[in-house]
Amino acid sequence: MSTIINTNVASMQARDALKVNGRAMANAMEQLSTGQRVNSASDGAAGLAISVAMSTQARSLTTAVRNANDGISMAQTAEGALIEVSNMLQRMRELAVQASTETISTGQRTYLSNEAVALAKQIDNTITNTKWNGISVLSEASMDTSGIKIQVGDSAGQELVVKGASLSAAKEATVIPAAWSTQALASAGIALIDGGLSAVNNARANLGVAINRLTSIGDNLTNIAQNLTESRSRIVDTDYAAATAEMARTMIIQQAGTAVLAQANQRPQLVLALLR
Repeated sequence: MSTIINTNVASMQARDALKVNGRAMANAMEQLSTGQRVNSASDGAAGLAISVAMSTQARSLTTAVRNANDGISMAQTAEGALIEVSNMLQRMRELAVQASTETISTGQRTYLSNEAVALAKQIDNTITNTKWNGISVLSEASMDTSGIKIQVGDSAGQELVVKGASLSAAKEATVIPAAWSTQALASAGIALIDGGLSAVNNARANLGVAINRLTSIGDNLTNIAQNLTESRSRIVDTDYAAATAEMARTMIIQQAGTAVLAQANQRPQLVLALLR
């Protein structure tokens, strides 16, 4: 091998090797410090793109789960109110049956009418004023005409419409007490109250179906989001066993390379021995 001093090839080779190894060591340290194997596009362009897409979908699905749970809460609020409406209609029916007999006096029928009037007013108030997050959940529009749309997916159009049933029959039953003046009118009111009870029962059944569907949807979305998160983890999260092994390897090489570079830089000093 030639002995030269202007160009130290061995030193340059050691320097370049140290530079490459330094990048590998820095990458291993970054993985260990961030907990992510893919920290930028240069670490894996395809992996980064896939992980971002998975992360976006998982976050959207998690939000959809919250939407489904909100829908369940809303439907449960509506059903709870309908339970009270049903109880009051049943009491009104008892009063109507009692007022339908001719064995009571007109004054006694008036007492029954007064209670029924109070119940009817409360039924109307319940249907009108029951709200969840500012939404009138027992109004005609939300219960019968259009329903309330719940976004239950991560894409447009993935909706579930929560609908009850028309409560017009139940509202119609609330005007009966004002005419409990005779036995005949009281008797006729029984059929109207039955119509109101049927409407309430139908609405409760529809709400029950919606609650069950939303529960199943929420469980399914949670499962999908969990598996997406697990898949994303396998792509981008740091394997600490592998990363620590890589860092140990590169640190040893770095120390050895530094020592070799020092030796390579000392080689031109041998020329001085020739000049003595």
